[in-house]
Amino acid sequence: MTDPKALINNLSAALQASDIASGKSTLNHLKIWMLEISPEDSPESISLAATALELGALLSAADDDLDAFARNISQLKPYYDALSASTTAVKTERKCHVLGLNLMHLLVDNRLSEFHAELELLSEEEAGTPFVSFPITLERQLMVGSYDEVLNAGTNVPDPSYNFFMENLIETVRDAIADCVEVTYKSLKLTDAVTMMKLDSVEELHEYVQDKRDDWIVEGDMLTFQPPPVGSKAADIPSMKLISQSLSYATELERIV
Repeated sequence: MTDPKALINNLSAALQASDIASGKSTLNHLKIWMLEISPEDSPESISLAATALELGALLSAADDDLDAFARNISQLKPYYDALSASTTAVKTERKCHVLGLNLMHLLVDNRLSEFHAELELLSEEEAGTPFVSFPITLERQLMVGSYDEVLNAGTNVPDPSYNFFMENLIETVRDAIADCVEVTYKSLKLTDAVTMMKLDSVEELHEYVQDKRDDWIVEGDMLTFQPPPVGSKAADIPSMKLISQSLSYATELERIV
């Protein structure tokens, strides 16, 4: 007979030890046990199932597996609904942690309508926890174009599990800054470009140019940007794309309101 509490302890230990393979195996056993669980079961059983999926979501984040993370979140929501509807007040230990990571996921994917829909489901207490308030603050900073603050937030994550999502978000923000830089300047010192894009070194800038901006020209200590082709219309200039990206947050918020 499956002992879910023992399996959850094993899953938690595997997560703490960064033993992804063992954690996945244990989670699979727990999901087989969960096939027998329904919303009508005892709050204790539902809480155990929710705890298992919370650990599964954290395991997916540690494995940098966004698809598995999304699946665990999708499977987890009915258990949260069942616990909320229960007459017995039962809270899982990692709920706010996982809710915060899910908000980070939605933010990285620019799924802002879903982001705000999730906010509507949060209690004031949940929204005020560091796990949840962190992505809320990030979204506000993105909405007003405070890219520097977003980039600096990478050093103040509430838990190491947020690093994977922050790395993806920072990459997106860095690309937006690059779009702005190349239409604002004809040329720029490499050291200035490093500072603007919040890179750690000129070498890292060289790697960025090689990977993502092969039309940028590095000559000595200067970075030169290609002018738009002769005869291009204003609509063809990349700055229009940047403006659209910057306004997307305000547009989505207006739809919600």
